[in-house]
Amino acid sequence: MTTPATTDLLARLADTLETRRPDQGGDPASSYVAKLLAKGPDAFLKKIGEEATELVMAAKDGVPERIVSETADLWFHTLVLLTHYNLRPEDVLNELARREGLSGLDEKASRSAS
Repeated sequence: MTTPATTDLLARLADTLETRRPDQGGDPASSYVAKLLAKGPDAFLKKIGEEATELVMAAKDGVPERIVSETADLWFHTLVLLTHYNLRPEDVLNELARREGLSGLDEKASRSAS
């Protein structure tokens, strides 16, 4: 369940990432996020792919600490992607809220019908 503390954390992370945007003064020489954003989508998309693969491997190993750690890495890089596209975690949470209570099969079918 999403709690106010969770939403606040995601908003704070998004606010911090926003300050790392090169167009907002983020310095690629001193910030990992600014460096990823300056390189453009290929850089952070590659990281998302790597982190997703590492999460799959951690899940196959079944080690809870690694699963949590790799999920955090994947979420972090996804937040970088959202920052690049001027989106916020709240946008994703709103979409999840919209889908709540819907059958996954029905929701998927409605997307392919559009």
